[in-house]
Amino acid sequence: MEDGEGLPQSQYRQRLVDAALDNHLSQLSAVSLVGPRACGKTTTAARHVATTVQLGRPAEAGLFRADPDAALRRQTEPVLLDEWQEVPAVLGAVKRSVDADPRPGRFILTGSISLQSSTDTWPGTGRVVPLPVFPMTQREIQGQALDKPSFVDRLRGGKLDQFAGATSAFDINDYLTMISRGGFPDAVLGRSVAGAELWLAGYATQLAQRDARLVRQGLDPERFTDFLEAVAACTASVIREATLLDAVRIDRRTADAYWWVLENLFIAEALPAWWSSRLTRLVALKKRYLIDSALAIAVMRLSVDAITRDIDLVGRLLDTWVAAQLRPEAALSDHRPRLHHLRTKSGQHEVDLLVEFGGGLVAGVEVKATASPARDDARHLCWLRDQLGSRFLMGVVLHTGPFEIEMDDRIVAAPLSTLWA
Repeated sequence: MEDGEGLPQSQYRQRLVDAALDNHLSQLSAVSLVGPRACGKTTTAARHVATTVQLGRPAEAGLFRADPDAALRRQTEPVLLDEWQEVPAVLGAVKRSVDADPRPGRFILTGSISLQSSTDTWPGTGRVVPLPVFPMTQREIQGQALDKPSFVDRLRGGKLDQFAGATSAFDINDYLTMISRGGFPDAVLGRSVAGAELWLAGYATQLAQRDARLVRQGLDPERFTDFLEAVAACTASVIREATLLDAVRIDRRTADAYWWVLENLFIAEALPAWWSSRLTRLVALKKRYLIDSALAIAVMRLSVDAITRDIDLVGRLLDTWVAAQLRPEAALSDHRPRLHHLRTKSGQHEVDLLVEFGGGLVAGVEVKATASPARDDARHLCWLRDQLGSRFLMGVVLHTGPFEIEMDDRIVAAPLSTLWA
């Protein structure tokens, strides 16, 4: 299951990162596309180079292991060095080549583990600039409006008319299908539902049995699998670490090591809690996510029918899926926003996703598994607006219904499809 092999270049689906990669290559000598295995890094990078070196193939890796500097000089640039982690010494060769010749657009590196995951590898600071790639958003899957302002940038605009007239032909069943397919290209493009389920199950197995041990030697795959399943079951939750320790029966040191593995495989994210001097009684715990809703379902070994029997799980998977739509938009936005969550210590108020822009400007997003949102669904956003005043740009209640509804000052309810439509 090498990254990006499932989709021929002739069937390439445009990605949000394409424009950013073009810009990076016009200014920088070396760019590293970072993200989970099979999210499309290699397929995207291959469109921007003259030569592709697949270091995951022993025949191609051999020369680079013997003499990475000489092997690099033989390549016609721009060069894609795919799966760099198979020959970590290639990073040093790139460093030396860039130091000697800093022309832009020379190298792209792709890999499925973080550059910082091994103390034996050079991190690339100042020479190789990372550019994140995530599983596909629904906007990319649908191939719609990639040249239009993103949802995140519309939040920054702070204008409700950016969402006015939004309607949708989708209902909860359609969104459940999207959630269960997720965003990995091999699962959503050109496969049946049954084929996607088999692919995702295989991905989850390889993640625990193979990929995790590439990052941390000596890892117990059975315990790691249990930990991964516990994280999936708690996705989009603010949970204390003790909860995971009890669920898997491991100590804190092991849990920290396992979480570090997930983060360095780009499979999990801990969304930081938002803080403000105006609001002192806020929970500091992070909100944990698996990076893809369909992967969470596969790891838990659940069917769509089983999910629908647990409305709490539906809500958290919907939250996980929405976060997956916003994550790449935030990473690529010129406004450089940061994603957070918010919860008061009393639990009286919480906001699912909080987008903070420069200057302390804030937008809030609530995710509701309802087709008929009521004003009560916006109460946390109203509270946050009242606390922040002019710093509050706007709030959006995303729901499974068909219509856009202006709910209050600077607060609108809109169909989930407004994320891409």
